[in-house]
Amino acid sequence: VLVISIIILVVVGFVAVLWIGLARNEPLTGASGSARVSRPAEDFTLPLFGGGELTLSSLRGKPVVINFWASWCPPCREEADILEEMWQRYKDKGVVFIGVDIQDTEEAALAYLREFNITYPNGPDKNGKITIDYGVAGIPVTFFVDREGLIVSRWVGALNEKLLVAKIEELQ
Repeated sequence: VLVISIIILVVVGFVAVLWIGLARNEPLTGASGSARVSRPAEDFTLPLFGGGELTLSSLRGKPVVINFWASWCPPCREEADILEEMWQRYKDKGVVFIGVDIQDTEEAALAYLREFNITYPNGPDKNGKITIDYGVAGIPVTFFVDREGLIVSRWVGALNEKLLVAKIEELQ
């Protein structure tokens, strides 16, 4: 009887721990990059479509919006016009936008940039290092970096204008 009681107690305990773990779990994409918030932004050098390169650390002193995207991503397409519109609105105020294209072909990425008339700096993460360093597990994901180079927030999913304005204003 004692052995059966111990076995039942162990099984009930295991099921309870499993249930608590599953109840608290969020989708992997929802956690995309969450560990980077409130930490210094990992420096990177991004080769730009059309030539040249951009190094994040060279932008210290400016607020930076880093958006991870791909041409095949439907939510990325939803937010593309809004990102370009906000870039046009805030670039003269010193806010820098950077697009990091992941898991894409160059032809498809360039077609996407043309389709949405995107003019802010964009380039491919060819070896995936930037994506890994930022903990990106799903796209789109956008990081908001303050003037001191600290990631103050991030957003997973398509941004709307109101949300993007609020996040940029936090950086000012």
